[in-house]
Amino acid sequence: MDVELVDVERAALGLLRVTIDRVGGVRIEDCEQVSRQLSRVYEVENIDYKRLEVGSPGVDRPLRNEADFRRFAGERVEIKLREALDGRKVYTGTLTVHEEETPQAEAGARKTVFGLEFEAKKNDVQVLNFTLDDIERAKLDPVLDFKGKKR
Repeated sequence: MDVELVDVERAALGLLRVTIDRVGGVRIEDCEQVSRQLSRVYEVENIDYKRLEVGSPGVDRPLRNEADFRRFAGERVEIKLREALDGRKVYTGTLTVHEEETPQAEAGARKTVFGLEFEAKKNDVQVLNFTLDDIERAKLDPVLDFKGKKR
């Protein structure tokens, strides 16, 4: 169906919320198609729910895996680190991807290093380097004007 599953959430009163995304943005037709397909599958599989809601992740889309971080490189993001760095856990800035990868001791696995360019002080841009293991949560953080258009 050319859509990506972003999240599945069970909410109160039997609500099953499914969040999807696709390159170029989610259209209402995508939500309808996924809803119809899931309704059939859930009926056959006896999945218990009262109401199914299929939607897009919105402008503050969560970033959960390496593919998300690579896809949104160059965009403004907010990250929360697992452990504080200089007494601070939350950083907002422009996401970058470093092509070189750092070796990791266990099982010869390699981890991609990402960067976040942020303004520490006026006209002083710093770069915070991190891997996915360093992050508690991350999301897009676009700047919107009052007309709702992305700058």
